[in-house]
Amino acid sequence: MSAPLGLLLLRVGLGIVFLMHGLQKLNDWTIAGTASNFQQMGVPSPELAATVAAYAELIGGIALIVGLLSRIAGLVLAVDMFGAIYFAHGSSGFFSANGGYEFPLVLALASLAVFLLGPGRFAIAGGLEGRRGWGVFA
Repeated sequence: MSAPLGLLLLRVGLGIVFLMHGLQKLNDWTIAGTASNFQQMGVPSPELAATVAAYAELIGGIALIVGLLSRIAGLVLAVDMFGAIYFAHGSSGFFSANGGYEFPLVLALASLAVFLLGPGRFAIAGGLEGRRGWGVFA
């Protein structure tokens, strides 16, 4: 019982963080503002990258919260965070207080954990994972 509950807490907490960051990129900073920021950081194709990052975080966050397509969301979000480390945070050292990669590293590793472990039993797709052909929805 503790492993499924742990996965639920991990998924929902992680999903809320990503959902909020996706909404921030869409509503507060806007795609244009995020793209401008990405351009200053040297992110290739900043407009496309800003759009992909915003929607990956928004949709991926929702997928984690409800537990549907969680493995795919976990992988996409991990790649998103490793990109953030490479382009934005890696040169600032470890600690978040200095703009470092501490926080995106935790998000990337937690996302990889969901990718590797699946959503757990307490998810929309949790009951489908063991069934033939349905595991992709987990």
